[in-house]
Amino acid sequence: MLESLKRKRGAHKLEHPLVIAILFMVAVVAGVLIAKGGVKIAVMIVAMLPVLFFLNRVFNNPPVGIYTLLVFAFIAIGLTRYIQNVPLGLTIDGFLVLTILGFFFKYFNIKIDFQQINRDIVYLLFFWFIYIVMELGNPQALSRTAWFYAMRGVALYPLLLIPIAFFTFNRLRYVMGFLYLWGVFTILATIVGLKQQYIGLDYAEQFWIDTIGGVTHIILGKLRIFSFFSDAGQFGAAQAAAGVVGILVASTIKGLRNKIFFIIMGIMGIWGMFLSGTRGAMIVPMIGGVVYIILRKNLKVILVGGFLMTVIYVFFAHTYIGESNYNIARMRTAFRPSNDASYQVRLENRAILKDYLANKPIGGGVGSAGNWGQRFSPQGFLANVATDSWYVQIWAETGIIGLLIHVFILTYIIVKGFYLILFRIRNPELAGILGALHAGFAGIMGASYGNGVLGQIPTGPIVYLSWAFVFMALQFDREYDYLKEKDITPTSLFTKT
Repeated sequence: MLESLKRKRGAHKLEHPLVIAILFMVAVVAGVLIAKGGVKIAVMIVAMLPVLFFLNRVFNNPPVGIYTLLVFAFIAIGLTRYIQNVPLGLTIDGFLVLTILGFFFKYFNIKIDFQQINRDIVYLLFFWFIYIVMELGNPQALSRTAWFYAMRGVALYPLLLIPIAFFTFNRLRYVMGFLYLWGVFTILATIVGLKQQYIGLDYAEQFWIDTIGGVTHIILGKLRIFSFFSDAGQFGAAQAAAGVVGILVASTIKGLRNKIFFIIMGIMGIWGMFLSGTRGAMIVPMIGGVVYIILRKNLKVILVGGFLMTVIYVFFAHTYIGESNYNIARMRTAFRPSNDASYQVRLENRAILKDYLANKPIGGGVGSAGNWGQRFSPQGFLANVATDSWYVQIWAETGIIGLLIHVFILTYIIVKGFYLILFRIRNPELAGILGALHAGFAGIMGASYGNGVLGQIPTGPIVYLSWAFVFMALQFDREYDYLKEKDITPTSLFTKT
């Protein structure tokens, strides 16, 4: 009977006696439950239908889970301003676990090629995760609950997301789907930011400013725009990276439709960066631009790009043009740190941390600093010293040993990415697109020196998937050659794979 059911396709499966019997039993059970529970049970049953449909899609097509994870990475924190006391940030964990389960269920009866994850980056991330797990035994740690929340962005997400991407996000069409999804949310984020700037805040945004965000987001009477991100710092850095990637992809990708979309993404991303008033975000296009210029291996691009970088630097560091514009004036202070009071405070905090950590080579415990420290162990020393920088936070929580391991892994990824894109990829369009992603990551690395952006959402998942795509470069290059043999033109390549 089951064999005959497998042979049927689509709606014809509904004609099978077994399916009819199951549907009849479900209808009877639902009727009894509704009769006893009333309207609430009926609403719950109806609400379960889209959930069951979604689960069906994930278990049949695991990349749906990754796309959903990305969507929630963008909107989860913003939604907490409207839906309070619900840990929406944990939805990222849920969708990640669902995607992994969906993959194993889909290929339960098929031999899984574990060579896909037999890669250097997976071993490095596993080693880093083990070190973070060992931090549970850190005698300085004051809260194991804080460790659970903090370690997700620090070590768990990359360890889980990158291998599942190697298994399921390993075709060129997923590169393009990822870029388009990122572009759509970049455009939406800047539109929301423009609304906040020129129309005003809605009730939930105003409540957040009045109760939590006002201290850091109202400076000299001016609002720092945060859109639907956790804060202006995350918004600025994420939009800067999106702006860099959008402009660089547009410069290399074929197809007018693609070029127009990514130019819009790039412009809106850079615009959002300026709206945020986040000075540290300025480093993203600077570093990203330099990285991309090197990766292109083109003398004309190097000369033109170098000239533009010089003009931008001179504009901000050595002129006062546009000083009457608040956002330009604030961004300019990033190029003149000696005159910036907040930068001096950061240096003082780092000196304090240096003394505190002098005899603590494994740090004060994961989750002991920053927001998690203030939430779960406010009495702790690290919870009361601002870390600001991602690297300073890693240093404070995992010590000099953890910082060296973490920086080594990031450096290895940068160097390996350079090697793959510069010397191994044959197709210039693919090299340009992966080079743009690598440049975006390099920019985020730079921005993380001034703000804790790397392990936060949505920047973290975006960066981790970018790593996965770059480390699958040779695989994509072979796919490109195969598709060209099938007479798929370069213009339509990324939308027809």
